[in-house]
This record gives sequence, C-alpha cells and structure tokens, in this order.
Amino acid sequence: MTLSREDVTKIAHLARLALTDEELTHYQGQLSAVLDYAARLNELDLTGVPPSTHAAGRRNVLREDVIAPSLASDDALFNAAAAADGQFLIQSVLDA
Repeated sequence: MTLSREDVTKIAHLARLALTDEELTHYQGQLSAVLDYAARLNELDLTGVPPSTHAAGRRNVLREDVIAPSLASDDALFNAAAAADGQFLIQSVLDA
C-alpha cells in the first residue's frame, strides 16, 4: 500500500508534527513500507492457532511464600547509624 503525500501530511497533522517537504517524502516511503509489511502478515494461515495476549507463556516466577524465622532486631540494627526503640532513625524527609 502506497501512501500519498496528502495521507502523510494528514498523519503528521494528527500527530502534531511539523514536517518539512524532505521529511514528508522520507516518511512517505517509510510508512508505506510498514503498511506493506503489515499487509504481508495478513497472508499468513493462522487456522488452528489460538488467540493469545502474550507471545510467550506466562508463569509465576516468584517463590512460594513460606514462613521462616526472621532476622533478630538487634542483628538488623547492628550497623545502623542511629536507632531507637528497636527502629532505624532517619532524617525527616518532609518538614512537619
């Protein structure tokens, strides 16, 4: 499918692009090539191919949520710059 110069001008207007005459000519060829390739995809025989939402199968790659002992508070705070009441002390991000 070959796009006319008017088609490319209309597409550029819809995309809010200000194109020079050289750019219009350049993009006319490129957009026509893209549409030709898309038209070739319509020639594929897809009978028996189920529709899908992803190119590859999706699966959960996260581990199972297993309850395990956690780090002791004293060990977690061992290298903390400042701590109080079993918590890290940090500089205030927002002035209150």
